[in-house]
Amino acid sequence: MKAMILAAGRGKRMLPLTANCPKPLLQVGGRPLLEHHLLNLKAAGFTELVVNAAHLAEQIEAFCGDGSRWGLSIAVSREPEPLETAGGIIQALPLLEDAPFLVVNADIWCPFPFEMLRTSPIPADGAHLVLTDNPEHHPQGDFSLLSTYKLEAWNKECALTYTGIGVYSPALFTGLSAGSRPLKPLLDRAIEAGLVTGRHWTGEWEDVGTPERLDALNNRLLTPFRS
Repeated sequence: MKAMILAAGRGKRMLPLTANCPKPLLQVGGRPLLEHHLLNLKAAGFTELVVNAAHLAEQIEAFCGDGSRWGLSIAVSREPEPLETAGGIIQALPLLEDAPFLVVNADIWCPFPFEMLRTSPIPADGAHLVLTDNPEHHPQGDFSLLSTYKLEAWNKECALTYTGIGVYSPALFTGLSAGSRPLKPLLDRAIEAGLVTGRHWTGEWEDVGTPERLDALNNRLLTPFRS
């Protein structure tokens, strides 16, 4: 199974930190956020990766190289302008080939055991999403997990937040034209059609979306434990 890291966003909420540095290369716990994903994927046995890039793409390309310094093979899917999540995936499909593939948002920090997703129950034309408890900045959640693996679009009684980690069938994007396209409307339609499964992750997860959240995460990761 190949994996794709979504690293093309402008990082507007991270300004001024992202004026001259793409958000995936901001330091978290002493190393670039993107490198945490590369190392976690490598540890889980994923060796063929695709990374998309748009904002300050040349820095992403220079950092990734061909991936060999991590024992990986990395192809960069460069976008002239950010294509949003679904648009970026559609452009990268030729690099991902015909089998289901793992997708990870670059702007999260999460020690998720990616190897668990190799055997995810994924419909042939759908997806499998990893959900987590709603953080303070997103209390309404995104989707609802009714039972093990069963999703519905949204129900306030059991809504959870999408972690930015999922497995996608290429067929989910069949017939969609290239260009800027968000992912959530596509997922909502697929969930209504019964084409999406999910699981609940209760471990650590951070949406590193603002300078304040970045500082809080770094303080937590870099401060020695004191009893």
